[in-house]
Amino acid sequence: MSRLVEIERRLTACRRCPRLVDWREQIAEEKRAAYADQDYWGKPVPGFGDPEASLLVVGLAPGAHGANRTGRMFTGDRSGDWLFRALHRAGFASQPRSTAADDDLRLLDCYITAAVHCVPPANKPSADEQRECGAWLREEIAALTGIEVVVALGGLAFGRVLREELGWGRVEPRPRFGHGVEAAFSDGPLLIASYHPSQQNTFTGRLTEPMLDQVFERAARVIRQRPS
Repeated sequence: MSRLVEIERRLTACRRCPRLVDWREQIAEEKRAAYADQDYWGKPVPGFGDPEASLLVVGLAPGAHGANRTGRMFTGDRSGDWLFRALHRAGFASQPRSTAADDDLRLLDCYITAAVHCVPPANKPSADEQRECGAWLREEIAALTGIEVVVALGGLAFGRVLREELGWGRVEPRPRFGHGVEAAFSDGPLLIASYHPSQQNTFTGRLTEPMLDQVFERAARVIRQRPS
């Protein structure tokens, strides 16, 4: 835990990417009308959860008026509503909804982070921004020594996990992203791909709740079957 706390301390002070710094702070100042009376976080958003987790969930980046407002990944927006309901049903979250960083949600044998820790314009971080933030992902994973399954939400997160040198060996051949696609690292966890629970996917029916449940049910089965 102390190692993750130290990573969080340094991460939340990060200003490596000028475009992202300007954008996250602009959003925090302008705010959405519905949250005009709230103080926005407006900084890099750290990962959170069980430091001894078997399951790692990697998203794309903080939501502009979700995590960039609340300071906790997937907290306070509709993507998070979908994610936490699925995690709760699969036994990885203490409650099915998360609205604020102090709402008593606990992740159970699960840790959540993202490929990029600052909200990017149009949800599209540049290649350089992704590479810069990859250093934080590597540090987090080095501190999370019990990971058995990684669920990557969206193609960007899936590709980032495959590209980074995470100490898990290689995946050969590298699979193409698709919902439910699996890949095993030669010296590490199983990677499972999922469509991101963005409104673009959930409103159109590209991702349904049963589809998301299947991913986390699969993760739970793999964790239960592996020797302790």
